[in-house]
Amino acid sequence: MKADKLTKILASFFGAGYSPILPGTTGTLFAIPAYYGLTLLGPIPYIAITAALVLIAIPIADRAEKIFGKKDARQIVIDEVAGYLVTMLFFWKFDPIAAAIGFLAFRFFDIVKVPPANMIERIGGGAGVVLDDIAAGAYACIATHIIMLLI
Repeated sequence: MKADKLTKILASFFGAGYSPILPGTTGTLFAIPAYYGLTLLGPIPYIAITAALVLIAIPIADRAEKIFGKKDARQIVIDEVAGYLVTMLFFWKFDPIAAAIGFLAFRFFDIVKVPPANMIERIGGGAGVVLDDIAAGAYACIATHIIMLLI
């Protein structure tokens, strides 16, 4: 079915989720060029596109779970992309140092699942898959801004 193929492409963020090792990390790496591109558009488009991505990622992740037959399947990394873009909010000009710190901070908070992210994950379905990464992105955003202020 064509819709399932498109869902797989989007959920895996154009194949990043098929990485044999650390697909979530690979998905986050693929988000860095997306972040760069969004910084070229300015703050309002950045926020609008990030919000739209979060909203479309939920039903995509939900459908992808059914296609892959597994809750939060490894191939689903659209949530990492959305979470990383949340991490980089307010860094309107691309900064490679901030991008790297944001990457590390997001991966840390995505893996550790600081509350309430760990509770959000339990919602289940696409909402649980995506929104826990949005929470991790919010924590990582704060951490990245603090670290950037300190260096």
